[in-house]
Formats: sequence, C-alpha cells, structure tokens
Amino acid sequence: MTITVPQFEYPPQQVSWLKRDALLFANSIGCQAKDELHFLYELHPNFQIFPTYPIVLTFKYSDTDCVNFLARNAARTLPPGCPKLDWRLAVDGRRRMQFVRPLPLTSNGAGGRIFEIRSKMLGVYDKGAGKGSVMELEHVLVDKGSGEVYTRAWESAFFVGTGGWGGERGAPIKRYPPPEPGRLPDAVSTFQTTPETAHLYRLNGDYNPLHATPAPGLELGYGGMILHGLFSWNVGAQSILRWFGNSDGPALRDFEARFAAPVRPGDRLEVLMWDVGVGAVEEEGEKERLREIRFVVKVGEKVVLSDGRALLRCVEQGASSKL
Repeated sequence: MTITVPQFEYPPQQVSWLKRDALLFANSIGCQAKDELHFLYELHPNFQIFPTYPIVLTFKYSDTDCVNFLARNAARTLPPGCPKLDWRLAVDGRRRMQFVRPLPLTSNGAGGRIFEIRSKMLGVYDKGAGKGSVMELEHVLVDKGSGEVYTRAWESAFFVGTGGWGGERGAPIKRYPPPEPGRLPDAVSTFQTTPETAHLYRLNGDYNPLHATPAPGLELGYGGMILHGLFSWNVGAQSILRWFGNSDGPALRDFEARFAAPVRPGDRLEVLMWDVGVGAVEEEGEKERLREIRFVVKVGEKVVLSDGRALLRCVEQGASSKL
C-alpha cells in the first residue's frame, strides 16, 4: 500500500522587516552601487526592497536576533502518516516565487499593518530507498488586515537518504532547459564568492549550521561547509533583473530554479541567461505580456542551479541593464 501524506496548514506566522533588513539583503546578494543604489541606500528617491527579499521571511519571521535553525524546524507539527524527518539532512530542492505587489519599505509603517506568512504542506513524497524524501510547501505573504497577497512561494525541501518508507513518489518536475541546444546565452554574469559569503547571507535569517561551519557538510558528504542554495538563487534573480528589467523590482513577476549541486565558499558563480521572447501569461483571470528568461548557474563546468525561469514585465532596456 502506498502511503499518502495529506495537506496540512500551519498556523499563520507574523513577519516583519525594517529598511535595514532590506539593505543587508541587497548587499548580501551582490547589488552594486553603480546602478543599483536604489536597493542599497534608504534615502534614494527610488528606494525599494529587492523583490525576492520575502524568500527569507520563512526563516526570519519577526526575529531580530539569531535563532536555533534546527530546533525551530524540529518543533514543526507534522500530519498523520508523515515520516519523521530530520532537518539536519535537509537541503533545498526547488524554489519558485510569484510577485503580486511590491513590499512596503517597512512592515512597521503608518496604520500599524501586520504581515504574516500563511504556510501549507502540500505533500511529502518518497523518492526511493537510498535516495530521499521531498516535502512540498506553499508560503503566502499576506497583509493580515486587508487580506492582500504580496508574494506566493513554493518550496521543495529534500531530506537526504530518507527514502523507502512507502510514500507516493510525486509528480515529475516541470523542466525549463535553455532553448535550442548550442545557442549561446544572451547575457552572462559572474559572482566571486569568498570564505565569508555565507556568513554574510545568513544574517538575513537563515541560520542553518550547514552554511556556517564544516562539520554538518562533512556528515552529509559535501566535504565541508556549503553556501545557501538560496544565495545562488537570489544572485540569479539579481543578474536577470539587472540585465533584462533595468533593475526595477516590480518588473520581476515570477522566478524559479532547481538546486542541482552544492556551491562551496570561494567558488565563482556564472549566471548564463537566454531571452526566449514575449508571450501572454494569465494570472488570476487577467492576461499580461511577459518576457521569459531561461537561465542556469554554473561553477566551472558544473551546473549548480538548473531549470531556471524568470518572467518579467516588458520594459525598454537602458544602459543600466548591462554589466
């Protein structure tokens, strides 16, 4: 008999952020003062929060200090039929985020608005003995008072070596390969990481020890400390928005990628981007013409992010869209 793990809604979690949090995030993913000062300087006339910032709120909540990542996740309630999952074995599998409306510059603005993350477990899937288990989650960022949705995000957490418990295998993932084999990318961007890159990025609220000290990565067979998968994911978003969206946050409407291999401190990331054209996309009953960008992120010849896809509002590209 195949075990089916039912969907499960978590209690809403209040979240908050300040301008300082937005500045830290933009710095940590490589925004540059030359043409992205509006993400880095709070008095800029066009100051805005980088659009993917809400991806860290499922870690940060409303905390202002470090938290115990493993203890917090171990305390999560799981539905009946779900196998026991050890978050020390968890790595990111895939992430997607849709952007409905830009964030206010602080969650503590006029009117005392309260924001919360409403999370739902969509299922837990068995990828086979000796492989792993995948937990699929949905996170919606909402203004509690008005009910307005700001972002929707989907997370796949992969638990290494935990498969074989008899669960459903789950649907195959949707693939977004680069177009036309052999076609050169339309844009390439690079980011040189350092031994401290992950220590800066984790200050956004993701305090998993895997990204701070060698021991957890040695136990998982990675040879030591690795960078946050979401760091590389956000670097990809920063590169695409800069090249194809004039670094204007509201231009980014949808962004996703699959995590294919670990990145180590000191690795040089290379973001390869292909413009596959403009098409009509329907969201909530309304059609909008959006530009689709496919991308991969590589370290040398190794692909570390695959099946990357971004949808952007069509904008005229200016000089600031090029590195």
